[in-house]
Amino acid sequence: MIHDGRGRKLPFDAAEAVAHLKARDAKLAALMERAGPFTLRLDQSPSPFESLLESILYQQLHGKAAATIHRRVREFFGGDPTPQALLKAPDDPLRAAGVSGNKIKALRDLAAKTLDGTVPTHAAIRRMSDAEIVARLTEVRGIGPWTVEMLLIFRMGRPDVFPVTDYGVRKGFALTFLRLPKSRPIDAADLPKPEVLLKRGVRWAPYRSVASWYLWRACDLAKAAPSGRASLQ
Repeated sequence: MIHDGRGRKLPFDAAEAVAHLKARDAKLAALMERAGPFTLRLDQSPSPFESLLESILYQQLHGKAAATIHRRVREFFGGDPTPQALLKAPDDPLRAAGVSGNKIKALRDLAAKTLDGTVPTHAAIRRMSDAEIVARLTEVRGIGPWTVEMLLIFRMGRPDVFPVTDYGVRKGFALTFLRLPKSRPIDAADLPKPEVLLKRGVRWAPYRSVASWYLWRACDLAKAAPSGRASLQ
């Protein structure tokens, strides 16, 4: 195990993962050289309940607006709410904090499924496979596979998660592996289908989370390049 930037242990050896990916895929290796060291930092979250609560509040919102709503919710509850407190809270103060009606329903479902054991505890979820976690957490209203995949990568540090529907991963893949005209920006029609990513990703297992992280970095490099494309071709 190694430590991330905040001292938390990653549940895999990042140096081994980087060496594996570079050895298995020359084009990915070239991207990794340009992007630099793997510096994934695990987000802090005491429990799956609190992590998913934050995810629900952030859905389809700009980060700053979502952070404001999250802060208002915490202020109303005097900190992170418990499932019991969330179920007992009236709708009006949540709406006043900026939480939409659909998200209030999702939060209440999250609280109820935490209390009935559908959403596992922090200790229990660490013993579950990725597939089991996805199956359990997507039973919660408003939680889809992508949200759980982000939890697996950025909260739990699982090494072999491949979010093939993620826009940034698909765009990073297009920038790195597809021959596209340099004369125009990438548009939705250029993005590869999930099955294309899965086929290439076979060689990256069991470290597809690390490969995904570098595909996100490909998008960052494209933004920084004067042409928006040249550094990735």
